[in-house]
Amino acid sequence: MDIQDIKNRFGIIGNSPLLNRAIDIARQVAPTDISVLITGESGSGKEVFSHIIHSLSSRKHGPFIAVNCGAIPEGTIDSELFGHEKGSFTGAHEARKGYFEVVDGGTIFLDEVAELPLGTQARLLRVLETGEYLRVGSSKVQKTNVRVIAATNVDVYDAVKDGKFREDLYYRLNTVPLRIPALRDRKEDIYLIFRKFIADFTDKYRSPNVQLDESAQQVLMNYNWPGNVRQLKNIAEQIAVLERERNITAQILANYIPTDGRSNLPMRISQPGSHAEDLSERDILYKVLFDMKRDMVELKKLVAEIIQSGGNAAEISNPQLINQLYRDIELPSTETPQPTLTIHQPSQPTTTNFDITHHAEEFEESLSLIDKESDLIKKALKKHRGKRKLAAQELGISERTLYRKIKELNLN
Repeated sequence: MDIQDIKNRFGIIGNSPLLNRAIDIARQVAPTDISVLITGESGSGKEVFSHIIHSLSSRKHGPFIAVNCGAIPEGTIDSELFGHEKGSFTGAHEARKGYFEVVDGGTIFLDEVAELPLGTQARLLRVLETGEYLRVGSSKVQKTNVRVIAATNVDVYDAVKDGKFREDLYYRLNTVPLRIPALRDRKEDIYLIFRKFIADFTDKYRSPNVQLDESAQQVLMNYNWPGNVRQLKNIAEQIAVLERERNITAQILANYIPTDGRSNLPMRISQPGSHAEDLSERDILYKVLFDMKRDMVELKKLVAEIIQSGGNAAEISNPQLINQLYRDIELPSTETPQPTLTIHQPSQPTTTNFDITHHAEEFEESLSLIDKESDLIKKALKKHRGKRKLAAQELGISERTLYRKIKELNLN
């Protein structure tokens, strides 16, 4: 089967050399049983290529299943892939076959494979190398004959360097790398694909045909398309349904395409240099505690500066912070009136006797993370009057995690 026949069979549109090269690699690798790692941006059509490889292989009459690894919770991913025995965990009321057992003799497509936990990656590596695996809660070795096609929209090699993906699994999956070009890298195909989508949607919704003038075609081809083919299809459907004017100009098209080139997909985009996506709930809590520790150190320095200056506020380097310190710190109550602190500007060189030496106490601050964690949880619960859902939101953790912490710390 030549490249054009494959395009016709799987509905692939375009004549870009990069696209043709990707199809040719898929065609050549299909008859073998080696693993394939398909890389490409979200929406570029990676799953279509997994179907091409399976359909042109000797396993074409066997089962095929596509698994989105990023959509399965970490606690159940091993059970989904490899199965489990009855009673192996809470809720396992009966034994269950995993995908590798069900698809024996066929092909399994692991989409977003970089999202797999490290423990599951080790199990997957064993399946690829020996065809053996263990059900969750079982010590009996199972055998399977499955071809694995994996896909990801992230740079797996960077994940390997960051310790988030096993290097041996990377090289085992990447026997034949297959790169799907982004839509912006095949500009000559954009208008052809758009016309196909428009024809499909106008026929589906029985609406008049849509035509793009030359200026609109230029806008279409010069746009960055962060959502790739999926975003192009979405915009074609919007125009087919919503647009009353069927002769589309650049001005009309601009109403559907963001002019700044940013993605309108409902997904979180991390900013350069940001590591927020790498923070777990415990990491966030540690960060809060360390920030509190830093603030305490700064306050101690200010108190020491006051003492060294003999209580003369005019000599303090940052009087605004001193005022804030005085408002925030609750001094011990005594029978004598509390001293007042007045900060004078340099133009009014009046000194104020501010003696807090008799209030200063040496104390050993607890550095226990458990104590800090317990204290934060108590404060959040008190602030929201025992409403755990609101307290969890305040702490930046899930309600389930808050319940677990309350139980672990024996909090009422």
